[in-house]
Amino acid sequence: MYPEGISEEQQKYLKRIKSQKRFILVMRILLVISFFALWETATRLKWMDPFIFSSPVRMVSTIARLIEEGSIFLHIWTTLWETVVGFLLGTLIGILIAIVLWVSMTISKIIEPYLVVANALPKIALGPVFIVWLGAGPASIITVAVSISLIVTVLEVYTGFQEADPEKIRLVKSFGASNKQVLTKVILPSSFPVMMSALKVNVGLSWVGVIVGEFLVSKAGLGYLIVYGGQVFQLDLVMTSVLILSVLAALMYFGVQLLGKRIGKKY
Repeated sequence: MYPEGISEEQQKYLKRIKSQKRFILVMRILLVISFFALWETATRLKWMDPFIFSSPVRMVSTIARLIEEGSIFLHIWTTLWETVVGFLLGTLIGILIAIVLWVSMTISKIIEPYLVVANALPKIALGPVFIVWLGAGPASIITVAVSISLIVTVLEVYTGFQEADPEKIRLVKSFGASNKQVLTKVILPSSFPVMMSALKVNVGLSWVGVIVGEFLVSKAGLGYLIVYGGQVFQLDLVMTSVLILSVLAALMYFGVQLLGKRIGKKY
């Protein structure tokens, strides 16, 4: 049902939009189903070696076995909480640093070259250093995740701050607004799309950082399962862990996207 006062043309337009959304959703589901069906068919017909590439049926069996053992929940929870903590720390610290750079142009000019160098540095190479500093535990894994996402957040958010409309800034300053008021009333609202883009990028970077950290040092987690499965040639376990990672990362991404839409309505 549509609200009163909407013309017939508007109703047709809204119906087309809804139909298009349904079509996109159905096609996405069919694409996933087709992918796994083709994968299963290829392994059954020996087009692909099921020992090396596994198969959807073998992965389902592996998930059932892990659930029966009860170990899968520990591994999922370990990786999930490390990723969420790394994601939140990387995002919050990155935004705070971007604010400091915006407030002080002097600090910005001093720090900016080092940010560029730090962004080019392969942070994964620092993993062993973090392990030596922080020990073989969750702290070093989370630090790897933060190091990967932090600089990207700072650069993206600070660039968004710089691209804020200067006319609006001059207008609020003409009414006697302080830097804090300019930041909260103009800079942050206008940079909201950029910050949401940074959050979406950080979802993937945080997962990458945590998995790399678990590759280096972990006793539990999906990264641990991938390494263990590769060492004992249980490729079903490796592919199952990758599949679970993909699902969790997608859920986290859509969660951030939904949060952005709800907050965006306020602006």
